[in-house]
Amino acid sequence: MDNTFDDSERLYRAVYPPSHPGMFWKKDGRISPSAFADPRGLSVERGIYRKSEEIVKKMKKTFSGCIVSFSAVNCRDVDAVVKYLPSKDNAYHSEVHGSDTVVLLSKSQRFHLAEVANEEYMEE
Repeated sequence: MDNTFDDSERLYRAVYPPSHPGMFWKKDGRISPSAFADPRGLSVERGIYRKSEEIVKKMKKTFSGCIVSFSAVNCRDVDAVVKYLPSKDNAYHSEVHGSDTVVLLSKSQRFHLAEVANEEYMEE
């Protein structure tokens, strides 16, 4: 794997479920833009031609909550930068940054990702 992300490649993010007290879900059940705010970089799992079911199953072993996804082109649409940053424990770990020089996504970038994100798994 390298830092090349095809436009259609899905990126997966774990988010605490709506039943968990917090600020990641709106009252109407939609995901909040705040779920995409991380000053250290928005941590995601890259799809890279794996099936969604396989990715969700793997992520559920490590994360609690819900899993949402969006595509690399959704990031490019708002000039966000997807970076392949594998960790010691996860060869698929990547991050979404606001730009090449700014890590935190802007409010408008977070709003866009919240609008286009798909629920892949909803913990009850």
